[in-house]
Amino acid sequence: MASSYDTWDQETLKGETPLFLAVDNCRLDNVTFLLSNGCDPDAKNDMEDSPLVIAIRHGSYDIASLLLRHNASINLPCADNRTALHEAAKLGRKDITRLLLQSGAEPDWASNFGLTPLALAAQHGHTDVMELLIQKGASVMAQASDSASILFEAAAAGNPDAVSLLLEYGADANVPKHSGHLPIHRAAYRGHLLALRLLIPVTDMTTIKRSGISPVHSAAAGGHTECLELLLRSGFDVNFMLAQRVRKGYDDERKSALYFTVSNSDISSAMLLLDAGALPNQDPVNCLQVALRMANYELVNLLLRHGANVNYVCRVNPLHFPSALQYALKDEVMLRMLLNYGYDVLKCFDCPYGNKVHYIYGYEGWTPAVIKDTLFCEVITLTWLRHLSGNVVRVMLDYVDHVEFCCKLKDTLMKQELWPEIHYITTNPRSLKHLCRLKIRKCMGRLHLRCPVFMSFLPLPNPLKDFISYKEYDLFGQGNFSRNW
Repeated sequence: MASSYDTWDQETLKGETPLFLAVDNCRLDNVTFLLSNGCDPDAKNDMEDSPLVIAIRHGSYDIASLLLRHNASINLPCADNRTALHEAAKLGRKDITRLLLQSGAEPDWASNFGLTPLALAAQHGHTDVMELLIQKGASVMAQASDSASILFEAAAAGNPDAVSLLLEYGADANVPKHSGHLPIHRAAYRGHLLALRLLIPVTDMTTIKRSGISPVHSAAAGGHTECLELLLRSGFDVNFMLAQRVRKGYDDERKSALYFTVSNSDISSAMLLLDAGALPNQDPVNCLQVALRMANYELVNLLLRHGANVNYVCRVNPLHFPSALQYALKDEVMLRMLLNYGYDVLKCFDCPYGNKVHYIYGYEGWTPAVIKDTLFCEVITLTWLRHLSGNVVRVMLDYVDHVEFCCKLKDTLMKQELWPEIHYITTNPRSLKHLCRLKIRKCMGRLHLRCPVFMSFLPLPNPLKDFISYKEYDLFGQGNFSRNW
């Protein structure tokens, strides 16, 4: 007995009709039979997908053609207000795209997010489909709801042929998203070198400045050294700083491209930027502080060799002594590295209380307000750090002349294993050799101490230069990482 039309139009729990299921399983004969018997070719399932969209998804040209011959709506809005042409363009189905366009598909239909079929084809780098759509009247200047241009989508995909095609048909590389990002930013961030090479000459520098972010930042954030190299060779400023409105998007309010590479522990990109003249002391949170926090020896050494300020002061809870020391208390390799590059050791022994009783801010480790200008003796004598005090102070003595210990620091040091040696050094005259080194370093100044180029021009024998630079204590340079305590 033949089935009734009502049975043919019944739906599964997912809203699928018999025709929909036949299309989904690519049963051409069944689809032909059902359409010939009046089944609705536009009956969508609960996901708002039509039979035509499903046929395209399976790449079935014959079924798609059959549905269209039986009056399937060519511009039927489906999920997210996308049409069948959106699906064909997204999947790169050139034959079906041509069929849909010949059947009257609207080439510039925009989805709920403002994406046209051309934008979807550009997102996935389907150049042949893009060319077909453009030839049928699709606009290369269309923008999504977030103002992203089709060229921006192509730059994100990175297909240089797609980018070249859009530029050939008049796409504008200077149309920003709502965020201010341009196609060149997206190509640099994704590391699409060939696409970036095409976008550099057609992107206006004024537009980049107006965006508040350089593609150098984007390449640095993405960790793409080759893109960075191309941008720098093309004349982009290595010290372009993020605009204030862009910086607010980051908790640390970073400004420089170098900061991105340091945050990513990207040593090769950081080296490239520093060699090109990047300034390491421009960000609110010092680049050196970030590298120290990560305990990255190579990155710290790289920054110090290029002039990073070893005596920076952290903005949050500033210490009386330069903040870098707090990350090196347990690590002699890192500590020596800081001291060799001109760390102000004397600040650590500067205590206003001297031999007087120290003022106590309540319980140890707790204060009624934010700590301001905390002294070294207060930090190193904390319960969880005092066992390090002997080692830290002993190393520091290699970089100072005579120093006085306040009573709080002295009481702690006297209980340490190294106290006899520390006491001997501080109660006896220092050697003339040691004093000469300190005097020369003082005359040079801290800026020159952290500038290897200056040292290379000094008219002194290399052994003397090494002596001034504390080369015998350069544990990192010696590859000696076994002297941590």
